[in-house]
Amino acid sequence: MINRRLIRIKVFKVLYSSVFSDSFSIPEAEKELKVSCRQTLNLYYYVLHLMVALKRAAEVKVENGLRKYHPTAEELNPNLKFINNQFTDYLEKDEHFIKYCEKNGLLWCGEETPLVRKILSNIYERDYFKEYMASPEHSIAQDCELWSDILASEIAENEEIEEILEEKSVYWIDDLTYVINVVLKHIENFKTRKKLLFPDMFLKEDDREFAFRLLSLSLNHYHEYIDAVASAVTNWDSDRIVATDTILMTQGLAEAVGFPEIPVKVTINEYVEISKFYSTVNSRIFVNGLLDKLIQQYLSEGKIVKEGRGLRES
Repeated sequence: MINRRLIRIKVFKVLYSSVFSDSFSIPEAEKELKVSCRQTLNLYYYVLHLMVALKRAAEVKVENGLRKYHPTAEELNPNLKFINNQFTDYLEKDEHFIKYCEKNGLLWCGEETPLVRKILSNIYERDYFKEYMASPEHSIAQDCELWSDILASEIAENEEIEEILEEKSVYWIDDLTYVINVVLKHIENFKTRKKLLFPDMFLKEDDREFAFRLLSLSLNHYHEYIDAVASAVTNWDSDRIVATDTILMTQGLAEAVGFPEIPVKVTINEYVEISKFYSTVNSRIFVNGLLDKLIQQYLSEGKIVKEGRGLRES
């Protein structure tokens, strides 16, 4: 599930925390990284369970309407298309999904219930929902499209949802956009497969190795690489050197040295992209220029050796 961009970000956060707590214990750092990666997977399940919670809230609304002393004609003959949505029906009946959510406390209930009802009310007012409910079509494709619309319009960038996520896990707030994109991709696949393949923590097994090796290399060689960064900044204004930049560059050096199979350009581009979100406005230029300079220096000294045709030049 977790791709290498997100792995680099998670390693960066753990490295940043280690540096500023002056703790370079690899076992402790690996434990923190493992928790962070697990929480991203948990968020995936939590987002999916919100769909189940919305369906159940809709069922309660229908039941309450039928119990009224003077129900309206619409309440007497409710449109059950949303309640019978085939994607949420699949989720609700999947034993692995429900057990995982229950075991890890990923259920939308209790204090989250008012927000679920509010989201449902907002959904009822949307044109895409009204069109869905009025359509005579009953297909998996249409049911999946509805959830894609709901995720895009109601869940992504919802400040109230972000507040709940932040309260439940400090790891979740930065991962929500990524997780929603993964869910959207899996919903799209469900249209043809009619089955949801729940993801592993990492996309590939060697990504797990990449994550923990990158972390250990960054910690083990931090002081060596931070000295290299310090010696290379003579032509830069001191007020442009911020902690996030230096830590990103030490991690970038660790990757460039420790992973011969990864092209230099890939490494530089990845840390430049991360700097756009986790550092200052000028960090992109600073990280790009100085990390490239350091890597070229290490290449000339033979400290970085790239394997495979074209890797050194790349």
